[in-house]
Amino acid sequence: MEVRTTRFGTIEIAGDRVIDFPKGLLGFSTSRRFCLLEPGNDSAFFWLQSLDDPSLAFVVTDPSMFVEGYNVAIKADQMSEMGLDRLEDAQVFVIVNKIDQSLTGNLQGPLVINTLNRRGEQIVLAEKRWTTRHELMKLPQAGSSAPVAMSA
Repeated sequence: MEVRTTRFGTIEIAGDRVIDFPKGLLGFSTSRRFCLLEPGNDSAFFWLQSLDDPSLAFVVTDPSMFVEGYNVAIKADQMSEMGLDRLEDAQVFVIVNKIDQSLTGNLQGPLVINTLNRRGEQIVLAEKRWTTRHELMKLPQAGSSAPVAMSA
């Protein structure tokens, strides 16, 4: 399948790599089909590229790599909507933003994807422990060699 993007040009992806978000994402309800693009073999970050809007892409990551004890409570009706029979078949990502010298993750609005049927949903957590701008890591100052991971 050929995908047009403004960041990466036209790329080829396998049809089984399409992730369907039937409700869209918060603020982007008309974009429902996405794919995950991996910038490198060992990258902790991915691009969630819209297949409906070539200019729409989000940096995402697995929050468990940065935040100890983070988990997402998925309700039975949400599991049913995603076709999830077992929690083990779900993959959680959060949208990442750069704010000043930090990378933050939206831990209050995680993306949950059924890895078997590639159907996803953005879930809004009621728990106030997590924020939309939870610091994941500090970026290195000019001249530093690597980012510094932060833990909760």
